[in-house]
Parts: sequence; C-alpha cells; structure tokens
Amino acid sequence: MLLLGLDIGSSSVKVSIVDASTGKCVSSAHAPQQEMKIKALKAGWAEQTPELWWENLKIALKQALNQTNAKISEITAIGISYQMHGLVVVDKNQQVLRPSIIWCDSRAVQIGEQAFQELGNEYCLSHFLNSPGNFTASKLKWVKENEPALFDKIWKIMLPGDYIAMKLSGEVNTTTTGLSEGILWDFKEDKLAESLLDYYGIPKSMIPEIVPTFGIQSEVSSEVAKELGIPVGTKICYRSGDQPNNAFSLHVLNPGEVATTAGTSGVVYGVSEKVIYDAQSRVNPFAHVNHTKENIRLGVLLCINGTGILNSWTRKNLAKDLSYDAMNDLASKVSIGSDGVQVIPFGNGSERILANQEVGASIHNFNFNVHESKHLIRAAQEGIAFSFKYGMNIMNAMGIQTKTIKAGKANMFLSPVFRNTLAGVTGALIELYDTDGAQGAARGAGFGVGYFKSFEEAFVGLEKLETIEPNHTKAQEYADAYEKWDNQLNIILKNTK
Repeated sequence: MLLLGLDIGSSSVKVSIVDASTGKCVSSAHAPQQEMKIKALKAGWAEQTPELWWENLKIALKQALNQTNAKISEITAIGISYQMHGLVVVDKNQQVLRPSIIWCDSRAVQIGEQAFQELGNEYCLSHFLNSPGNFTASKLKWVKENEPALFDKIWKIMLPGDYIAMKLSGEVNTTTTGLSEGILWDFKEDKLAESLLDYYGIPKSMIPEIVPTFGIQSEVSSEVAKELGIPVGTKICYRSGDQPNNAFSLHVLNPGEVATTAGTSGVVYGVSEKVIYDAQSRVNPFAHVNHTKENIRLGVLLCINGTGILNSWTRKNLAKDLSYDAMNDLASKVSIGSDGVQVIPFGNGSERILANQEVGASIHNFNFNVHESKHLIRAAQEGIAFSFKYGMNIMNAMGIQTKTIKAGKANMFLSPVFRNTLAGVTGALIELYDTDGAQGAARGAGFGVGYFKSFEEAFVGLEKLETIEPNHTKAQEYADAYEKWDNQLNIILKNTK
C-alpha cells in the first residue's frame, strides 16, 4: 500500500510516495526546478496562479513515479500540505477568478488592524486568538473593497490546499485547522467566526463545507483518474497548512515539544493544551492538526523573516568563494559571542515578534583592527539563533516550555555553530530527522484512511539522524552573549518607536 503526500509551497510543489508498511519514502520529486514565480504588481503584493500549482503537481508526480518501480495503482490515500494564509476564489463552475493572494502579501495589513481596533483587541484575542491582521479573511475583505464586481462572482473561497483537493476530487471543502489560520474560526464559540464575517460583509455561504483534518474528505474523480492515473475513488484524507504539517511530520503533537524550520525565514511551532494568546499578537495560535474541542491542541506559531536569508547574504557578500560547509567551519573557529560582534538579523521586512516594527539588519561592535570575516559569519549565525530565543521567550511567557526542539536536518540546522548556539541558549535538546512536509502529508493520509491505528504507528520508519545536547559547561557563555545581543536589540527598538 502506497501513500501519496503533496506539499504545495510557494517555491515549488513536492511529491513524496511512502510505503505504508515500512514508513519509508520510496520516491520524491519537486517541480519546478527553479522557484515558482511570484507576481508583485505593487510593493508589498504577492500573488501566484493556482493553476501553476496544479501543473507542477502533475510534473512532480510523474518524476516521482519515474524514480521507482512502485505502481500508481497502489496509491490508496492522499494527504495535502500547503502554504498557509493564501486566498483562492472560484465561481460556481469552479473556475479561479483571480490569482491567489498568498501568505507573504501584505496589502490587507491596515484592514486587519482596523478590525482589531473596532471589534476590540480583547474580543479578537479571546475569540480568534489573533488580530485579524493580514490573514485570509482580511485579504478577502480587500477583494470586496477593491474588486467589487469580481467579489460578486465568488461562489466559494479556499486556502491553497483546499484548491488542490478540489482539483483532485471536484468537491470544495475545508478544515477547522485551515479556517483557524485564516482567522475564520471562533475558538470561544467553537464555530465559524461569524462576527468577523459580518463585520467584513462576507456571506457565510462563501465558506466551504467543513471536513475533518484526518478522515475521508473526498475522493479522486474519474476525470483526474484518467489524467493522472491515480485510481478513481482514491481517498483524500488529510490536509494541513505547511507549519502545522511540518510539526506533524516531526511527530510534534503534544505540549513540551517544539518543531522548527530555518530556511529563508524561520519558524518555531510549539503545542499548547490550553487556549492562549499573546496580548500583542506577536506569535499566532492556530488549531493544530489534532485539535478538538474536547482535547485542546493549539499550535503557537512564531515566524522570523530574517534567518537563512541572512546566512545566504553573508556567504554571497563575505564568503562567495566558500561552500556553506567551509563557511560553517570558519565560524566555528571563533569563540561564543563572536568576540563582541553582534548581528541583528531583522533585514527582511517588518517582524511580527517585534510588534510589526521594521528595524532592519545591523552590525555592532565591529573593530577593523581586531575582527575578520569569520567573526561576522559567526555573529550572523548567532544572531539568528538569538532571534529564535527572543521569540521563544514570548512563547515561554504564554506557558509553552520547550524541552525538545525537532527539525529536519536541512538549511541552518546543517551548521554546527547555529544548532549548538540554539541548544546552548535555550537549554533544549535538538533532534534532527530525515523527513519533509510531503512525507508528513503522506503519513497523515495513512492515519486519515485508517491504515495506521495511532499517531505512534504512523511514524514507524521516521529516522532520527542526530541529537544535539546543550553544552551545560558553556551555558553561562551562551547566556552572556544572548544578554548582550538582547540589550542591543532593545536599544534599537527604543529608538525605532
């Protein structure tokens, strides 16, 4: 029995085929090979054509099948992971009416801020756990205000994963987890966020039918079966946004465990068993994949824009003749604290953990007579780790205590300096795994279809590659370096206001 996992990102679409009996990935591929185009018609805008996701899914699926002897007829269940917070709108014929307004588009910021103020901060936080902010509901309000003729043609709205499920099955539905990430779910009332819809003037009829995150959501249609070769009736039985799914793919389901990624941007995702929120909405709680009214599981999402992009900039401008491995080796030759050099990494737009302030990236205490490029390289990686710590302090204050950090062994986690600094400054154990979002989606499908009887069973075959323990003998050195960095950041924040 084979499980098919689809991961619909903004850079590419990845497909993984997992053997349910062993839990091993037998094949994976992604398309396109270069990053998918993001249209920015105005500053701060970001759009993609949903049909592009579908076309690249077909390409990646074909490539994955060509890499294995597995037969497409053996695929029994499909799981979908997708880029969060996007907006897809279709008419009654299921035709897309405009390009998707995706996660990194900021055109609706002011709309969300106004809603936050007029509905009331306490009301929004206690009901939605977040400011309406720049999330899916606010993006739809932008369409209503700026494209009224198009808005009148909308039959249903969807998140990117809902669109892919529609293309596979011909059915339009969504999940509670998806609605929560769009600020379309009222946690206090445990129902659709009707008060926000009414405030925005959005008809409830535009919201699709709600189906379980795990379970039979729809089936592959006969038309798609002919086109792709997937058996007609194949069950689509798991769907989640990319960050909750990344946590799921690392078997992060309960309090005390934290999932992280550190690519271009960085994410820390912790699980809470209580309904909590940050008064400044600097981190964002959403329904986790295993959340129910009776068994509360919220995923608290911390996003940092300036992580791997800083490391990439450092290599491009300071060490362009070096590989990342060589650059990491150079950084390791400098002591903890980078001999006083500090790098503030927030150079990729406004940062939510800084209450949406845009402070920019900056270098401090660099001495031309003492320091070299290796100091800047280390200071940059330490600055990234320290920004994680800064955000995790907010999460800790909300009651999320971090004992274990789980991540895929990729991107910044390939750097010993970064991961040792993160372990040292947080005191948490770091576990690195061989997995990705598409594999997690496939495992979710296996549980959703009933093949796996428990979450533990679903993760048979998940390989732990490495464990990094915090160096307790150097804990004070890490703490001192972080304190100096934090003091510098506070000076910058004070001067920015």
